Formats: sequence, C-alpha cells, structure tokens
Amino acid sequence: MIASSATSTEEIWNGTGNPVYPPAKRELERHGLSCSGKRAVQLKPGDYEKYDYFVGMDNANIRNMKRIFGGDPKNKISRLMDYTDHGTDVADPWYSGRFDTAYRDIYDGCAGLLNYLRKGK
Repeated sequence: MIASSATSTEEIWNGTGNPVYPPAKRELERHGLSCSGKRAVQLKPGDYEKYDYFVGMDNANIRNMKRIFGGDPKNKISRLMDYTDHGTDVADPWYSGRFDTAYRDIYDGCAGLLNYLRKGK
C-alpha cells in the first residue's frame, strides 16, 4: 500500500486538505495520470507503525517527519533522491515553476526506490 501525506499543515485548512495544485495536476495529466478527488492529508504519529518506509522529497520533509514521529528508531525515513545517482532534494516547483523537472526527479526517484525494493534492500 502506498499513501501520500503532508509533513506540514500549509495545505490543510480547518481539517480539510487542498486539492492538487493546478500546475501539478496539469503535469500529471500530461503523463496520463489522474489526481481527481485527491486532497492533502496530514502525516500522523500513529502512521509510523502502519508503514515500512517514509520517503520525503527534501530535507525539510525529513526534519518534519522526524519531528512528527519523535525520531526514527527503525530507520524508516529516507529521501527519494537518495535512491538515484543524484542524492539531492527533489526540485521544488513551488519556487521554480518547473513542474516538469519535479516530475522527472520524482519519476527517477520512484524507479530507484523500486529497484532498491526489488533487490531486497
């Protein structure tokens, strides 16, 4: 099972998450992916025991996850691009406007993560 959760409350107002940001939605649609009906949800402390891996897009996500969970005693937290040859943060389209670059980074990171899982760590 794969889930996506926000590590901050910036996209959640009065308990309701925002829908996918329109430029991100357009980039996903360019690749035949639908995010219809998706809304931001908040990562919760109890999630730590529900999942095997927590993968953040950047160092701020990693910090926030460790804060929410009170640490990472089972070493479940990693950064997506660490599964690639780049080892950097995912390019943040909020600042650059380059949703295509972020998509490429995320695609490469997911492919690397899948290879890692297939090898059995």
